[in-house]
Amino acid sequence: MNLENTLKELKGVISLSAFVGGLCCFTPVVLVLFGVSSISYAASLSDTLYYGYRWYFRGFAFFTLLLGLAYYFYKRHGVCSLDEVKRQRQKIINITLVAIIVATLAYIIWLYVIVEIIGVVLGIWDWY
Repeated sequence: MNLENTLKELKGVISLSAFVGGLCCFTPVVLVLFGVSSISYAASLSDTLYYGYRWYFRGFAFFTLLLGLAYYFYKRHGVCSLDEVKRQRQKIINITLVAIIVATLAYIIWLYVIVEIIGVVLGIWDWY
């Protein structure tokens, strides 16, 4: 199995973890889009969530990624014992590192490009 097929199989897990990591700033955007909050409240909530809780969101995103990888290795590669982990150690390490790098890049693009542009267009925060 090559890396390209592995990433195709893991794109849902990687996308979900990037989305979860960016919920600190995407939640206020959704509230404004649904008309539930004002722009000033969304800006305040965004500041509170980003500056006060961003590491909780990032930690939960990382946990989500690790759970998805564990499920992937269990279902796809039959890794269900420590002996099997030892036998496939190099494959597990390589796939995990690539998944973490790709998920980090997806998180950066999602949060600092896409959500940032949406927030600026809606007027939630200014572009400096």
